[in-house]
Amino acid sequence: MTLVLRYAARSDVGLIREGNEDSGYAGPALLLVADGMGGHAAGELASAIAVATVADLDVHPPGRADVLSALGQSIGEVGERIADVIEGEPDLTGMGTTVTGLYWLGDRVAVVHVGDSRAYLLRDGALTQLTHDHTYVQTLVDAGRITEAEATIHPRRSLLMRALDGMNTVEADLSVREARDGDRYMLCTDGLSGVVDAATIETVLIEGGDPTGAVTRLVELALENGAPDNVTVVVADVVDVPAPAPDVPAVDEPYAPVVVGAAGEPRVRSRLPTVRFPDDAQPDPDRPDVPPPPEPGPPTAPQPLIDAEIVVPAAMQARKQAAEDQERDALRSRRRRRRWGITAIVAAVIVAVAAVMLGAYAWVNSQWYVAINGTAGTGTVAVYQGVNGSLLGLPLSNLRNDTDLQVGTLPLLFQESVSKGIPATDQADAERIVSALRQEAAQCQTILPPAGCPGAPQ
Repeated sequence: MTLVLRYAARSDVGLIREGNEDSGYAGPALLLVADGMGGHAAGELASAIAVATVADLDVHPPGRADVLSALGQSIGEVGERIADVIEGEPDLTGMGTTVTGLYWLGDRVAVVHVGDSRAYLLRDGALTQLTHDHTYVQTLVDAGRITEAEATIHPRRSLLMRALDGMNTVEADLSVREARDGDRYMLCTDGLSGVVDAATIETVLIEGGDPTGAVTRLVELALENGAPDNVTVVVADVVDVPAPAPDVPAVDEPYAPVVVGAAGEPRVRSRLPTVRFPDDAQPDPDRPDVPPPPEPGPPTAPQPLIDAEIVVPAAMQARKQAAEDQERDALRSRRRRRRWGITAIVAAVIVAVAAVMLGAYAWVNSQWYVAINGTAGTGTVAVYQGVNGSLLGLPLSNLRNDTDLQVGTLPLLFQESVSKGIPATDQADAERIVSALRQEAAQCQTILPPAGCPGAPQ
């Protein structure tokens, strides 16, 4: 018997973001998710680079003893390629990506991880998180300063302490774990883990059917919970298949690779001509292929009109006319009642929609966040009232305070967090976040700035 992977992957832009900055990959030996950061047309490039670079190990597999070093080297190459893109387009400074991947070794699986995307293992009905978030909030949890429950609602939960940005040397978490028949692995970006709790994820992975059914249901749950961010999910099952007899070709061939999200979009690939992408290519969601309309069939021949002369006695004609008049009056009465009923229903719907819209407007105005005003390279830290996103092309927030704090003076990972948006509980909390960012910027102006500051040695 031989252990193999059976997998599925799906990525969705979510309900708030304008573009998908996530990328995902699932192949015979490699599973990957990458969460791009730095704004549309920058984050999507970073995550696509990550998937393309690391997925090359599925085509050119390293030796079993060299897997961890090969994974670590590929993470370094991701950073180098991002740096090359930034060098050609300095306005993209601040872009970056997380990377979480599993490399299949038959009876073992190697884990590579940078950032806050996650890998999980479902074994014997119990879900275990295989990765450790590289976030500011996770450091507070590790230090015992806040609980796991408090971390899920902490206003700075999106602050990353480690990501691939082309500027800093990043060390990936690397490990190897045992694999068993019946194991189910799940990788996801924080677009899922940030809005769907672990208990619900566990239930879906247990009851969700095959990998395709599981990824579909998990993405649907993220959308049902508001999907404020892009969401990408990969699910893979470990299956024991019969080994082929000598000189007999294998019947159960490996699945073809699957690429989802930004890395599968031709418009993203065209912006990275020097990067070799996996062979699988997904349709560009902005330019879907529309099948031609069906050819019209031959016209149907008209049915001949039949002329008939009917002779009716006068009395019968009168009774018939009276019956027709009575039926016509009844029909008019029914139509009037129906119109009044429809009018009442429409009025009720309008009132209900107006109430929902007023409630939504009030909720949106109760939201606050801190984000960048301008481009990543030259923008300033600003306070916004509303939701970080748009609906039908209309922004869902208003600029309330554009500070004089240049985003470029912040530590690089804090630059990314501001570019992505930091939620606040109210206006006062937003101003506290700005004050904390000023302190971080001040540290970068000292004689010996700490690691992570622009231009600081790593």
